[in-house]
Amino acid sequence: MTSTGILPTYQRFINGVPVPFSRRSFRAREKYVIFTVFATFGLVCFGTFFFLPEFRSNSSDSVYKMYDQIKRAGPELLIPPPPHLDEEAPRLLRHEDDVRVDPHVIGDREKLRAKVDEDRELKVLERPGLRSSSTAARPEAKEDVGDVPQEAAVVTVPPAMSDWYPVVSNGEDRDEEARERRKKVKEMMKHAWDNYVRYAWGKNELKPISKRGHSASIFGTLPLAATILDGLDTLYIMGMKDEFKQARDWVANELNLDNMAADVSVFETNIRFIGGLLTCFALTGDVMFRDKAQQIADKLLPAFQTQTGIPHALVNLKTGASKNFGWASGGSSILSEFGTLHLEFAYLSDITGQPIYRNKVDHIRQFLQSLEKPNGLYPNYLNPKTGKWGQHHMSMGALGDSFFEYLLKAWLQSNKEDNEARQMFDDAMQAVLQHMLFTSPSGLAYFAELKFDRPEHKMDHLGCFSGGLLALGAKTLKNDMSNRYMEVAKKITHTCHESYDRTNTKLGPEAFRFTEGAEARALKNSEKYYILRPEVIESYFYMWRLTKDQKYRDWGWEAVQALEKYCRVPGGYTGLKNVYSDDPQKDDVQQSFFLAETLKYLYLLFSDDSLLSFDNWVFNTEGHPLPIKGVNPFYREASV
Repeated sequence: MTSTGILPTYQRFINGVPVPFSRRSFRAREKYVIFTVFATFGLVCFGTFFFLPEFRSNSSDSVYKMYDQIKRAGPELLIPPPPHLDEEAPRLLRHEDDVRVDPHVIGDREKLRAKVDEDRELKVLERPGLRSSSTAARPEAKEDVGDVPQEAAVVTVPPAMSDWYPVVSNGEDRDEEARERRKKVKEMMKHAWDNYVRYAWGKNELKPISKRGHSASIFGTLPLAATILDGLDTLYIMGMKDEFKQARDWVANELNLDNMAADVSVFETNIRFIGGLLTCFALTGDVMFRDKAQQIADKLLPAFQTQTGIPHALVNLKTGASKNFGWASGGSSILSEFGTLHLEFAYLSDITGQPIYRNKVDHIRQFLQSLEKPNGLYPNYLNPKTGKWGQHHMSMGALGDSFFEYLLKAWLQSNKEDNEARQMFDDAMQAVLQHMLFTSPSGLAYFAELKFDRPEHKMDHLGCFSGGLLALGAKTLKNDMSNRYMEVAKKITHTCHESYDRTNTKLGPEAFRFTEGAEARALKNSEKYYILRPEVIESYFYMWRLTKDQKYRDWGWEAVQALEKYCRVPGGYTGLKNVYSDDPQKDDVQQSFFLAETLKYLYLLFSDDSLLSFDNWVFNTEGHPLPIKGVNPFYREASV
């Protein structure tokens, strides 16, 4: 714009004087510009089709690979799929015997798959006792005997993906009601996962109301994708093939801790990351999962470099410097943390052939064996410098819980050969039942906390796992304690259900008390929240498997209905700040353990016992199933 208005488009300036274009010069310039544009476009197209590897590939799925890469790079962009992706990609991944496949295209599809596999760098693993061959056909599928993929005699990385997965109907209960309930739980998992992918992909957890990543989680702002690593095996067990592949690709291509200069919890990293990866390795045979687990475990090893070999709670991933929490009884290590490493580290040594991991956790146990225990009990704190107990606080909930769990389960994982672990469990439980088990005036049993021999009549939600643990102990070894274990298991699980049933939301508080006329109720505002925890549902699952009492399934379904009513939001699932409110305020966090444990235990609660049978699998404290040595062909022990 000028003071005289807009200049005509046919004018140009020479020394500030407007001069009209000649029609001839204008046409010549126009032709030159058009020719340049088309020549440039042609050159770009030529280079794209003849030099870019994505387009040189003869594989018809290359466009889908490229789309996958773009989508993983920015799922929040919600890029629409290329034409026919939805109908073409699944067809390439179906079982050969899928009746929906047009028989006229089977031959072409097999040629295509063979070509794709030729272009991939494959690693082949064989199940124990079976011949290894990258071209071997899958053996005939057996009848539904349960444990996740029965047909996968030979596993390739990455194979035709259908060979990795259990049949979707695998583990379905004969009861129609249970099947319908299981379908609902799977739908809940899809809702939780899809929203994580949409709004928080690569972040640790999801804020389902704010619809963004949660940066105040246990792992802070580190891009470790805790939800991916925690949820992987749940996706697999539920037969969610596409979602599992998406998560697996992120782990393979993006997970790298080498340049992360931050402190992480040794305990949380072990149970969530290493545990989840080891489970996926056991289920699939994909050595990428094993190698990633080993890389992470190596990052934790500097934490064990203390005067006693009892590891610190925190380790810096970059420098290897380690330390304990300042609040933990004068710099002590925490019983439930250093005592909850055995399942993962022992299994990692077996599948890698590297004894260092097992040696570390064996040393912890031997050191604990040498210590005098006050009244036979294990305090929550141990100083890694002096080797002496800290404050004499004991708990079956926070700070103590999973130490007892891993004693029993290490014995089970060893195929009942680790008798030291079982003896330590029985001795510890005998002391706990004697000194920490109480009964309320109305007959509710609970485990109180002890502080210098004085009981605090409070039980954590975390402690509600103990019902299932004691039932598992009762069923796996018949001795003088078995009946007592089962009796207490039923009573504790009943009490924990009461802590749910006595709230307005029918979801339980973080802690509940038995004082001041209150029973199984939270009294402090700081104890009234629910963060999607799994421990009560975990005990329902164990009690159902081990007693077949229908009430445990019914109680689990009550929890499903409560989760749907109060915790489900359009962007996922959220915790609650007050379970006693009719309209509770939401905390806007979808915890990673909601996918790893809560939904997995609900799914298994409504499944047949053959799916992840207790005869073949033992669950770590984060709900990740690990194979039992000597009886489970998926143990995949390294050859010596």
